[in-house]
Amino acid sequence: MKIYYPALIKNSKDGSFNVEFPDLPGCLTFGNNLVEAVEFAKEALTGYLESIDSRKLLIPEPSKIKGKDVYWISPDKNVSFAIWLKKKREKLGLSQKQIAKKLKITYQTYQKFEDPHKSNPTLKTIIRLEKVFEEDLILV
Repeated sequence: MKIYYPALIKNSKDGSFNVEFPDLPGCLTFGNNLVEAVEFAKEALTGYLESIDSRKLLIPEPSKIKGKDVYWISPDKNVSFAIWLKKKREKLGLSQKQIAKKLKITYQTYQKFEDPHKSNPTLKTIIRLEKVFEEDLILV
């Protein structure tokens, strides 16, 4: 259920590590070492995705690039879940109201699940979402 985006993390001449997300224009950061660069990449990715989602902009699909400088980064879980849920619903061609009806919850409650700032479904709801989307969301 997690989403990942490729980040190019390259060591620069000054010893720092520059981070760029090829699929997300302007999503850049850096770290003093590789561990810090990966940590800051996660923060940058989380903020970037929250920002474009809140402005109702299209969330780009992650590309499949490969290479020695490519690291796969996932945003914070609340952002990852909300965006995954939205993309899954859209792929099925269903509206938020249709999913809410299938879950037997209000439309407003379902809307919160697709909002990274408010997404906090109960385990019971996640199990019902698994049935609607015919996919395991919890891996044990």
